[in-house]
Amino acid sequence: MRNITVKVHPSKANLKKKDQLAWKIAEISSDKAKLNKDAIEMVINRIIDNASVAIASYNRKPVVSARQMALAHPRKNGANVFGLNPKVKVDCEWAAWANGTAVRELDYHDTFLAADYSHPGDNIPAILAVAQQKGCNGLDLIRGILTGYEVQVNLVKAICLHEHKIDHIAHLGPSVAAGLGSLLKLNTETIYQSVQQALHTTISTRQSRKGEISSWKAFAPAHAGKLAVEAVDRCMRGEGAPSPIYEGEDSVIAYVLSGPGKKYIVPLPKVNEPKKAILETYTKEHSAEYQSQALIDLARSLNKKIKNLNNIKKITIETSHHTHYVIGTGANDPQKMDPYASRETLDHSIMYIFAVALEDGAWHHVKSYTPQRARRKSTVQLWRKIVTKENKKWTKKYHNRDPKKKCFGGKVIVKMKNGSTISEEINVADAHPAGKRPFGRKEYINKFKVLTDNIISKKESQRFLKCVQNLRKLKPKDLKGLNVEILPKMRKRIKNGKSIF
Repeated sequence: MRNITVKVHPSKANLKKKDQLAWKIAEISSDKAKLNKDAIEMVINRIIDNASVAIASYNRKPVVSARQMALAHPRKNGANVFGLNPKVKVDCEWAAWANGTAVRELDYHDTFLAADYSHPGDNIPAILAVAQQKGCNGLDLIRGILTGYEVQVNLVKAICLHEHKIDHIAHLGPSVAAGLGSLLKLNTETIYQSVQQALHTTISTRQSRKGEISSWKAFAPAHAGKLAVEAVDRCMRGEGAPSPIYEGEDSVIAYVLSGPGKKYIVPLPKVNEPKKAILETYTKEHSAEYQSQALIDLARSLNKKIKNLNNIKKITIETSHHTHYVIGTGANDPQKMDPYASRETLDHSIMYIFAVALEDGAWHHVKSYTPQRARRKSTVQLWRKIVTKENKKWTKKYHNRDPKKKCFGGKVIVKMKNGSTISEEINVADAHPAGKRPFGRKEYINKFKVLTDNIISKKESQRFLKCVQNLRKLKPKDLKGLNVEILPKMRKRIKNGKSIF
């Protein structure tokens, strides 16, 4: 690996392309690096993971809306839409939109947290859609996905967006563009322009994850993927982009991020060095914001130890700065304590999540979020006894640069009405690579089977799992096999409302 110093340069400096971050990203995207065996296996795991959550969300409203929009753009040699017969094809950018929304809707796929946060699996829908439309093979797809992960993970390590109230999809646009460059074997110049265009068009505010959180939280990554596809298409036609996009006098660092005085150190592989960043990422066992994963596991454990939850006076969760201020009471969002809040808001409220997990001793991607569940009197009472507090010890653990030491948990102090206290802490979720039950292929397959049970046939389940695990050998005609078709009885008829498409 190498460390790239990135800062603002005045226009008169005429910064050379080869010294720009976008060019260095393009260089590794267009190189001929060997594929790492473990990284390939993780790509397969994440395709399984994405399919699991996409099928489970098939009939949820945002997913239905995105799919209807995509179906208004049919294309004979296009890409597939999750859940539909593979004979149904649409323009790849609209498949990226529909499938990206389906993958993101339940907040249940992989994550990477560092200076900023991300869901690197959001790269896959757009890269897969273009691969299907352009007749790429399994190895091409693997290369594209590995590049997408590599770029996003390393941008997330170096550049914090949320402190400037910028949504994390600003790292996703460039990573998808880079991944598409690898997939299609584009030259460095074309990828360089594509990365810049994709970044320029995918900068938006963090309000999508603040206050009353709406369905746009699911749409946002899909939108970034769609915009990246369009950016690459334009640049393949010879069009250019605002440049230099990171270092320019009026560009991203200067006026969106920390300003002309700031230097960012971005780690990137050397040219032709294998891309293995995907191995640093981790998936979710529970359908909720990642910082809640370990705390759900801790709540399940406490459920067995506290016999009468009515005897609880107060619960304090000591945790990292990020957890406290994004999903905790430090966010100062009254919606996070509201029993009538949206599902999207509840999955960003550690107070709600911890209360339900503590009461039920379990967590379910549907049952734990129903209006009836959120409004249960005992839950609301317990929920409002929970506060979060930043502890610098946990913030330091959260930002540890050693993946083996990085922690996303916290310490829970339960004060009982009789004056006694129960205190427990957890570093990482059970499913984390350093947790009690790390996810491997067996767990990914089990998650797929559980989430798709009674939605797809057993025959379809077996077919997909056999196909995806043979990813390295798939020919272009076989990539449609990475789509999963649901049972006809599960396809709810939904009337089209007023729309443009």
